[in-house]
Amino acid sequence: MIVLVHLLAVASPGPDFAMVLRQSIVSGRRPAIYTSIGIGAGILVHVCYCLLGLGLVISSSLVLFNLLKLVGAAYLFYVGWHSLRARPADSAGIDVVRLTVPPSAAQALRIGFLTNLLNPKATLFFLSLFSLVIKPQTPLWIQLGYGVYMALATGLWFSALSLFLTRPAVQRFFRRFGHWAERLMGTVLVALGIRLALAGRG
Repeated sequence: MIVLVHLLAVASPGPDFAMVLRQSIVSGRRPAIYTSIGIGAGILVHVCYCLLGLGLVISSSLVLFNLLKLVGAAYLFYVGWHSLRARPADSAGIDVVRLTVPPSAAQALRIGFLTNLLNPKATLFFLSLFSLVIKPQTPLWIQLGYGVYMALATGLWFSALSLFLTRPAVQRFFRRFGHWAERLMGTVLVALGIRLALAGRG
């Protein structure tokens, strides 16, 4: 059940998906893969505090939940706003994607980590999932195994997505329409940020 539910969740469009797509368009394969690894690392944090019971505290505290929600929304809005400012190719035909200085490995990891960590819906997702499958008698090593699996599966999924999105044929398309694709991703990220800020707790 964990495998099925997690795969459905990770494959559905959301902030993580949009950020990996943006990184693939703007920065290329290496930063996109590091961002994917950062997303997986963020999941480990969610798993750890849910297993320790902090997820229950956050989900039951309106103040903490709203604070986390607003911080996450502001982060997505900030990244999306910068994407909306992407410019088209100049007269020499050099596209915006190539003019963009790619982030370092540490920066890309941080982008993915924060994107996942600042999504309060992930807190509720893991809390709900673990409450269904974890019992008081479940050994700790099995509980940790669930978390490690989901972190690895998420990182591998988005890394595979990064490899596809940075294939030469796909990149040729992005070189031609890169600024429009980045603006579209910026619109998606801004919309996700607004939706997150206005979302209820359900």
